[in-house]
Amino acid sequence: MTTRLADLTTLRLGGPAGRFVVAEHDDELVDAVLEADAEGEPLLVLAGGSNVVVADEGFPGVVVHVATRGVERHDAGDAVLLTVQAGEPWDPFVERCVAEGLAGIEALSGIPGSVGATPIQNVGAYGQEVSETIDQVLVLDRRGKRVEMLDARACEFSYRSSVFKRTPGRWVVLAVTFALRRDPLSMPIRYAELARALGVEIGDRAPLADVREAVLELRRRKGMVLDEDDPDSVSAGSFFTNPVLTAEEFEALRARVREKLGADADPPSWPESDGRVKTSAAWLIERAGFTKGYGDPATVAISSKHTLALTNRGAGTTAALVALAREIADGVRREFGVELVPEPVFVGHAWAQH
Repeated sequence: MTTRLADLTTLRLGGPAGRFVVAEHDDELVDAVLEADAEGEPLLVLAGGSNVVVADEGFPGVVVHVATRGVERHDAGDAVLLTVQAGEPWDPFVERCVAEGLAGIEALSGIPGSVGATPIQNVGAYGQEVSETIDQVLVLDRRGKRVEMLDARACEFSYRSSVFKRTPGRWVVLAVTFALRRDPLSMPIRYAELARALGVEIGDRAPLADVREAVLELRRRKGMVLDEDDPDSVSAGSFFTNPVLTAEEFEALRARVREKLGADADPPSWPESDGRVKTSAAWLIERAGFTKGYGDPATVAISSKHTLALTNRGAGTTAALVALAREIADGVRREFGVELVPEPVFVGHAWAQH
């Protein structure tokens, strides 16, 4: 029976798999990958399917579906080390940590997908990044054909990236070990929108359960919590990362914005520790003329709740979604001289702007 990859992705897009293998244990996952490599077959390792854009033609090689499960706990003083199998769903894991009074990932509530995907993208939201709590990652190195443990430094985490993302295809994540703090209160709140929702100041802490509920509510308002009744949630999450610019590039953007929007206009800015400046992709997209709901309400469109989410409205295709993404990126480049970078992984096709 042919497996449609659309059934395994949050975008509900993607054609058939050439061959489909389910791996429920680490050794099955390792064996399936190494067997495909030995046979020279194209390989796609797929778990939660929340951050991929699969071509309408599908994937002609072997698709290994990661269905590994299990969480091991080790208490280490004030910290608790949790080693989590790659196939564990992410949000139920966050919910469990909050319920057990373990702080460090509470602001990452509601993110779809699996645990194994989180270090690849260095998943982040509402002022937290998963790299802040990752102690080590168990991986299969396909190049060396061996299983090894990488510490956090070897993962080379950066904004929405890692060594895994920068060298695609080399590593397969088998398990992730998180170091969380035993504490009923959250880590200091860094994100202004979350602080307002909680009624606290930036830098304050709040009960873990309160932070989780506030984040889930904020995400629901943006269509960023998977919900069968919400067509805006049929997406891959934020489609573009927030641009991180050099100081000179940001000043050029500021000049362009003031030229087009008025002398008092200023793009959002968040200084980085290395002197660069992060700005808002959503702000640029909106000011380039792409508003919420832009697109075709029957096929693909920008979410009606959140400018960064591109959604499949039911009759969409991957080709149409990517065409819309390119139109948006081209518009932002034309208006403001900033290149938008997609966050999801493209499978069976490549991102290329006109």
